[in-house]
Amino acid sequence: MCGIAGFTHLGSIPDPGRIAAITKTIIHRGPDQQGTFEDSIVSLGAVRLKIIDLGSGDQPITSEDGQTTIVFNGEVYNFGELRQELESLGHRFRTHCDTEVVLEAFRAWGIESFKRLRGMFAFAIWHQPTRELFLVRDRLGIKPLYFYEHAEDLYFASELKAIFEHPEIPRALDPDGLTYFLSLNYVPQPYTLAAGINKVRPGCFLRWQNGHLTQEPYWALNIWPDPKISLGDAKAELDHLLQLSLKEHLISDVPLGVWASGGLDSTTLLHYAAQQAGRQLKTFSVSFTGRSFDESRWFREVASVYNTDHHELDVNTDSGLADAIEQLAYYSDEPSADAGALPVWFLSRMTREHVTVALSGDGGDELFAGYQTYLADQYSQQAQSTPRFLRQSALSLLNLWPASNDKISFEYKAKRFLEGSLQSPEDAHLYWNGTNSLAAKQMLAPNLPHRPSSDLYRRLPSESGAAGPLNRHLWLDQLYYLPDDILYKCDRMSMAHSLEVRPPFLDHRIVEFAARLPESLKLNNGTLKHVLRELVRDKIPASVLSRPKQGFDIPVHHWFRTTLKPLLLDTLTEAAVRNSGVFSWPAVNELITRHLSRRINAGYQLWGLLTLFLWMKRWNIQTMAVPMASAPQPTAIIS
Repeated sequence: MCGIAGFTHLGSIPDPGRIAAITKTIIHRGPDQQGTFEDSIVSLGAVRLKIIDLGSGDQPITSEDGQTTIVFNGEVYNFGELRQELESLGHRFRTHCDTEVVLEAFRAWGIESFKRLRGMFAFAIWHQPTRELFLVRDRLGIKPLYFYEHAEDLYFASELKAIFEHPEIPRALDPDGLTYFLSLNYVPQPYTLAAGINKVRPGCFLRWQNGHLTQEPYWALNIWPDPKISLGDAKAELDHLLQLSLKEHLISDVPLGVWASGGLDSTTLLHYAAQQAGRQLKTFSVSFTGRSFDESRWFREVASVYNTDHHELDVNTDSGLADAIEQLAYYSDEPSADAGALPVWFLSRMTREHVTVALSGDGGDELFAGYQTYLADQYSQQAQSTPRFLRQSALSLLNLWPASNDKISFEYKAKRFLEGSLQSPEDAHLYWNGTNSLAAKQMLAPNLPHRPSSDLYRRLPSESGAAGPLNRHLWLDQLYYLPDDILYKCDRMSMAHSLEVRPPFLDHRIVEFAARLPESLKLNNGTLKHVLRELVRDKIPASVLSRPKQGFDIPVHHWFRTTLKPLLLDTLTEAAVRNSGVFSWPAVNELITRHLSRRINAGYQLWGLLTLFLWMKRWNIQTMAVPMASAPQPTAIIS
């Protein structure tokens, strides 16, 4: 696992120490080795966390003929079979790492090589003979890759902070990115919160040649359900694919463990990993003081059943919460309005004390319909038969209900459901996944129009509706929510502690398999993840199958009224809010006041605002220089 950075410099040669300084900003991603490459057109840098081939494989790697150079972040799990094929074609290797295999695959097959890679990756290849620079991101967006165009030159990096290191690049809020952030909790690709800086889209590559930039897909997510697939056939195929994926994801020359929440996805991975590993596995979990947030009874049972070397951490008021949140402003790159980033921070820190690689269950919910929101989508259609005024009246009554500190209380679920039922199906689904959707319009300053988040649905392929309503929601979540929220927070929090996290569910063969399943094998008579549950029903503890779904979250409502109240009030001051020029102080102040007085639970909304203002302060982010109405769209790289 590594971090990469680089830039082009047509017509000029930069300070030789510049690329080294830029690369150093992401040293936490790869503390084991740092290297650079420079010629008259391009500068490349890489930092390396050694996972495979500890003795060689330092980056950048240049081909024997000196014409092609690569910097690489990630893992390619089928590098062994690709190496054998390349050797049969006459290619010679000087290392035993996957990076050199990716380089030689490009030399053999060009851009066709990208679709032959199986894994998680973001890399840059400079091909000097044609003066072409390629930036490539994996199919699901597991590994990050940012870029910025300035005149004819291109700047790129694994993290924004490396791009910020260039003094000529402005640090201003992007208006579209901000409104998405407020309504969704995340910023969907290709946008970011930094004006002019975009994300390489998952499953795509950029080609820069002599100042001209294009983006092309090498893989596309297509959800085409096959109604002829039976439950038995689906179980057999998924079982086979999980065995293949876990076998590859366990490849490592350093210690490896499993993140265990006691839930269905992580326990499934632990079951298959235990079959493949042939040794005692290490497991890692975090819990929180408070009955509705404590999952320890489940992950302890799972650890006992699989006889793991188990490690756990209780994140409480003595865990340095305020200090950790302020560190997130640096390591998050962009602020995460998803409060689940904090437990991932503590889990990563603890895990890194014992191993260098961990497996996570990320992706299972988005592939097989594991969130309660998918049930809400279904029930909401039924609720439409109830007159609107009755639903509004019920919501008014519920708003008189005292706010609870519980994780997902009845009062919280009922209010959210009724609020969503008053919206379109697309708006409702995004609202249930986000936190600020309805409040965002009121919090923004009057001169800043609000971009509707439901326009993401219009970016889906026109035929997506034919896949069915559930599959359409899954399609959107896999394209945006998964890479830009779930995988984003996992990458930043784990790499902040130099920990590699691998998500075996996101092997693209499993993703393509899930895309072919009919909706009834995902959500069946109110049962979420139907095919996965049926597959492991006789494999994992029964308690895991019967436990209620719980997200990876924190008691943020309570903490903002107690432990984190000083940080909240010191950060979201009247001066800071007014000086931002972006938010309405009366609206923000009312949100804080109503939360502290327990009239509402606004902990998740306040988390988003807190992390945003800490981030803006840490990176000296200026307010938006271009009004939203005339702001330029990201480079023609949006399809």
